[in-house]
Parts: sequence; structure tokens; C-alpha cells
Amino acid sequence: MTLPLPTVSAVSDLRAVVSGWRAQGLTVGFVPTMGALHAGHIALVTQALARCDRVVASLFVNPAQFAPGEDFDAYPRTLEADAAKLAQAGCHLLFAPRARDMYPEGFATTISLTGPAEGLESAARPHFFAGVATVVTKLLNQVRPDVAVFGEKDYQQLLVIRRLAADLDLETLIEAGETVREADGLALSSRNAYLSTDDRQRAGRLNVILADFAAQLEAGADVAQAEAAALNAARAAFDSVDYVTARCSETLAALAPGRLDRPARVLAAVRVGTTRLIDNRPASRCED
Repeated sequence: MTLPLPTVSAVSDLRAVVSGWRAQGLTVGFVPTMGALHAGHIALVTQALARCDRVVASLFVNPAQFAPGEDFDAYPRTLEADAAKLAQAGCHLLFAPRARDMYPEGFATTISLTGPAEGLESAARPHFFAGVATVVTKLLNQVRPDVAVFGEKDYQQLLVIRRLAADLDLETLIEAGETVREADGLALSSRNAYLSTDDRQRAGRLNVILADFAAQLEAGADVAQAEAAALNAARAAFDSVDYVTARCSETLAALAPGRLDRPARVLAAVRVGTTRLIDNRPASRCED
């Protein structure tokens, strides 16, 4: 298969290319993905291009972050289309490792996390962040970028990776990329492709509920009361709700009762039909 931009699957080949760039004094940006690329991913690549001389994107559907019964086998795999989008965006190299490249025979190491990894996504998917942290650590060690860009749509994941990079003394700067949305506010996600026509219409309510939740907090509403109202709205709109909550934007710690006294993030995970959607919005500290 001939792809429209340079592509490597072996870590040795990846490092040879990156070392060549380094020898020229060039800076390197990195955008990790699981493929099925959309405009949100391309925005992350564009951000990396603005910060660095060369950009690597990776494409790897990571089996370690899927539990049995989740959608690992069904997850869309569109290598040729993804490579074309990356080439058009100006990406310089695609790293597309195979499972045996990332997890060779005898692989026995995972990363254990607490702090921002506790609760929320971990409550619904207890396997998830160990798989994410392990593969991201491997990717950052393999690429050794100056800057890596992760989307804010996966806000808890972003904080976990920032904590990981700080705790393990990784030299890569972790940057956040803003969430890209559809016209009705639905956050772009590769899993949106699973939505039926009717479910897609309902999915647009998630952004509305979170925006109203954030606005209520910024207007001085009691945190617990605003959260209860948002949770009720989500339960009325969707088939099931894993969480709708407000947390400290820096640590994801629970907020104090009463009015909002610090920058916060409102976060939700819901199911629309068989599709699980997550989203979040910032909420500024309520001023007296």
C-alpha cells in the first residue's frame, strides 16, 4: 500500500527520521491518535505545526485501553483516508505501529495512576487509564517530541497525561487543543459515526446541557443544585448517564459546597443508543 506521506511502523525507523531532524536543529511536535480522523484531530496537527518545525502523528488503536465487550474490533480503521488527511494538513511523518511493535511477546509493564485518574472515566472504565498511560508513555519515549498536543474533549485524559509527564520527568511539553464541534455543538468524535440519524439529533443535547450547567455556575448558582439539575436533564435526554458533574479544572477534585470559588470544568458521559459520548465545558469562578 502506498500512502500519501512518509509512514513508518518500526520504532527504529521512527527514531532514524526524528534523529535526522534533530541533527538539523529542528523542533518536533507530536499528535497521537487512534485513527478515524476528523477535523478535531486535524486541528491538533495544525496546532503542532504552529509550534514546531516538524510534526509526527501516530495511528494506533490501542488494545490495552479497551475492556472485553467494548468496541475494539468495531473501532473504525481507515489508514489510507487518515494518511491523506494528514498529508493535506502538512504533517511530516505518520507512525503506524503494529500491535506486536507496541506490545511484543513477554510485555509485562503497565503504569498505575491515582490523582486525576480517579473517578469519572475510571469508575465506568476501570481499565482505561492504565492502558492510556502505558501507551502514551511508550509513544512519548519513542518519538521524544518537544511538544505533544492532546484534545480537551478528553479532559480527564489530558490531566492524567500532564500529571504523568511531570511525575516521570518527561521532557515533552503537553499542550491542550480546543474541542472542535459540529454546528449544533456536538463535540467531534470518531465514535459519532456509530450514531443513527435519530440518535445523532439527540446527541446534540449534551453540549446544551453542559453549557447551561456552566452558565448556572458562573451566575452564582449553588454547585450541588446546578449539578442535580444538569443530571436530571441528562437522564431525561439520554438512554443512560455515567456522570454529570463539576470538578476543579486543575485537579478534578470535588468542589466545595455553595457558589463556585475556583475555575471548574463541567463534565459528562452518557449513552445515546449504543454509543457512549463524553464532553466537557469550562466554568469560570463566580465573582461576587
